[in-house]
Amino acid sequence: MVVADFGSFGFDDERALPATTLDGWRQFVNDEPLEFTLLADEKCKSLDEVTRAQYDEARMTYHSELIVVETSAVRQVVREGRLLTVMNKRERSARRGLIVSGQWATGKSTAIKQLGRVHELLVRQRFPGQDRIPVVYVTAPPKGSPKKLATQFAHFLGMPPFKSRANEMDIAIAVCEVLTEARCDLVILDEIHNVNMATSQGEDLSDHMKYFTEHLPATFIYAGINVESSGLFTGIRGQQLAARCVMTKTGKFPYNEEWKSMVATMEHALRLHCHDPGSLLKQARYLHKRTRGVISSLSHIIRASAICAIVDGREAVTRELMDTITVDHSSESGSPKTPRPHDDGDA
Repeated sequence: MVVADFGSFGFDDERALPATTLDGWRQFVNDEPLEFTLLADEKCKSLDEVTRAQYDEARMTYHSELIVVETSAVRQVVREGRLLTVMNKRERSARRGLIVSGQWATGKSTAIKQLGRVHELLVRQRFPGQDRIPVVYVTAPPKGSPKKLATQFAHFLGMPPFKSRANEMDIAIAVCEVLTEARCDLVILDEIHNVNMATSQGEDLSDHMKYFTEHLPATFIYAGINVESSGLFTGIRGQQLAARCVMTKTGKFPYNEEWKSMVATMEHALRLHCHDPGSLLKQARYLHKRTRGVISSLSHIIRASAICAIVDGREAVTRELMDTITVDHSSESGSPKTPRPHDDGDA
């Protein structure tokens, strides 16, 4: 855990780099969850105005990130991905891949990034001091072409710009040489719903994806929105991809013990001076209705409420405060904000 020094933490100018670059990916892998220890109430009251502002700024920064909850979906993706990397290690023919499909904002990208992080940390532990690139994380370009996809890989690696006359195969060959030399064994391709096999452009991009799978000794992980209905499995190329991949799905969480556990985990991570432990868990049913069981919306409403609680000085996440937080439009449509006698709390 990283313990926050509130004297400087809140004013750190370091930004999170995109995970679609090697530097950004390594920053993501290296960053440990932040930890913050509250000051005793008496000591907090004795802070001067400047120091108190720094203390509060540090807590707001802490709550802006909070924690990544290890859901059943994350565990399933990590399990399936790790299993495939082991099974593919000595495979010389067609390697099996993993497709993560689900609705928007249901944790697909979070899950595949956690898989990549777990894999890279294990490789570092097994081969300390070696300059490997065990994981590549790229996104399928919108309205993509083979050259755009190859350029995404080159951009991740920080390769110098290719000459204008270089075609997609020139770039792909160079990328494969670098990644093979760097012992890459896990390639994560996000936003795969951008590839539609029903179009000639999608067919070309699919052929180029197949080239990478055949020239890189790596396990390929794909993630996208409802890929079963996005055209990804259309035609011979799509059927071939479907035959080589296993699929796991993410979705909205039902109101059950896992949902309550996620709420409790996030509540335990709060660093507020007047928050009554367990009070947020009592609002688990309300939170489920507000967010419609979407994990990203749950994280947003709790993090935003915690930050507002620091700003306005109430130092507690309450039902009244959460009612003032606007979530995403999808969750807001038809979600209750006003208290109802039968759903006030978790009774």
